[in-house]
Amino acid sequence: MKRRSLLSVVGLMCSVSFLTACGKNFYFAGRSLPPSGVLNRVIVAVQNPSALAKGSLLFDDALYDIRHAFNNVNQTFSISGFSGALPVTIQNMPEQQVGAVFSIGDGSLTTVSYASEKVQSTTAAGNLNGVSQSIFISRDLNYIYAASQSAHSLTVVDHGATYTLNVPGVYRVSMNPGNTVALAFVQNTDDVYSIVHLNSDQQQQAINNPHWNPGLTNPQLQNTQPAQDCEPQNLPVYCVFPVSSAANAGTITNPSSTPTATFDRPVKAVFSSDGSTAYVLNCGPECGGTASGITTLPITGASLNPSGIGASGIALVAASNIAVPGGATNGLFSGSTFYVAGQQLQSDGLLAGNLSIVNTTTGQVTGQYSISDGTHNKMALADNDTLWIGSYQCQSGERYKLSQSTAPGTPFGCITMFNTSNNSVLVESFKGDGTGIAAVTGLNKVYTAEGGQVYIYNTPDGSARDNTNVTVTGTAYDVAYMDAASDGDNTTY
Repeated sequence: MKRRSLLSVVGLMCSVSFLTACGKNFYFAGRSLPPSGVLNRVIVAVQNPSALAKGSLLFDDALYDIRHAFNNVNQTFSISGFSGALPVTIQNMPEQQVGAVFSIGDGSLTTVSYASEKVQSTTAAGNLNGVSQSIFISRDLNYIYAASQSAHSLTVVDHGATYTLNVPGVYRVSMNPGNTVALAFVQNTDDVYSIVHLNSDQQQQAINNPHWNPGLTNPQLQNTQPAQDCEPQNLPVYCVFPVSSAANAGTITNPSSTPTATFDRPVKAVFSSDGSTAYVLNCGPECGGTASGITTLPITGASLNPSGIGASGIALVAASNIAVPGGATNGLFSGSTFYVAGQQLQSDGLLAGNLSIVNTTTGQVTGQYSISDGTHNKMALADNDTLWIGSYQCQSGERYKLSQSTAPGTPFGCITMFNTSNNSVLVESFKGDGTGIAAVTGLNKVYTAEGGQVYIYNTPDGSARDNTNVTVTGTAYDVAYMDAASDGDNTTY
């Protein structure tokens, strides 16, 4: 009886210790139990946290909304080993238990292990050709693509080797999760470029010819244009090619297959859930262009380089345009529904924020809704059928003007909650630029970085939660849910 009672007690202890006892060190999906023991963590990128540091990475217990252990207020949480200056973005990859943090102050890209809660590796600015305006790392952590506008260069880091491609004015890069397509965008132009890893035969043909044309034999691939640049020129490994559109059809090798779609101040590409299409967002009037919308780029076997190594979109061709009058600078997929955020030019010269719902099956805009003004840089789907959108400089648009003149009380904050089930819009009060959004799925809440501070909202109604125990010293610039179920809890790709 005593032995049976002892076994019962041990079994009870195992059940209530939540996987930390009895030899288990994981909690779901095979993920490692972190040293802190916190299972719902939100990482916060903080600038200038003290007089002696220009950056730090803290994390909060998002179950209790605290930055310290629930049973010890003196035990706070942070990522050890981080030394980046002025961190600005977190590329969140919870499925890989990794995050990549870019610091604008020193141009470094730091990978963080969510499993060990410490720095995993750091790529210095010297390997990225200076400070980047846009940067992404592949999910396997072997490839980095960075746009350095001041250096007029597009940098590829391939398994530690650095290749610098000459693309004047490049300022944005986008890549798909599978790292088969990486695109670059040049500010104030209609140019889109595709980064391509050459196979061995192509390398030989491109030697000492920075504007080499692959001359592909398949008629479906004859829209390929001469490369903008190939590097290194003595034995090229990477080339960057203009993506074909009607606007540059004059240099296409096969005029009979001239594309009909065009670009208009393109700023970003968002990839469909099935990986079959890249949807390029055309900023249009918001960026000094003519018409905002979406340009589709089919991603087929024929459009990819046979090398099968890294980025390989060698023959991407613009296929069609979808007009989005409300503006298009950011987007997020939910099945075949594409939520597109942007701004529309008003008669008074100001810009007004809009969310457009696009049915990608029919190619039609099925709804347009007024949201926060400003440049929309963050979007995240959260609990209770809600979509959260963040922007910066929201106080410079139409909503602020209305709040100060004909419609006092008009909300003009930089965070919007959109209910996807009933199409209702809630614009939060102004707290400063909305630079970060983390959907804490399963707990019905969202963390944000606004005006340099951390805030928390309830997803059922958008009401604010008490943020007393998560506020930071310094400037909170980005947030990410480290324990999200999938990498989809982020708008990086």
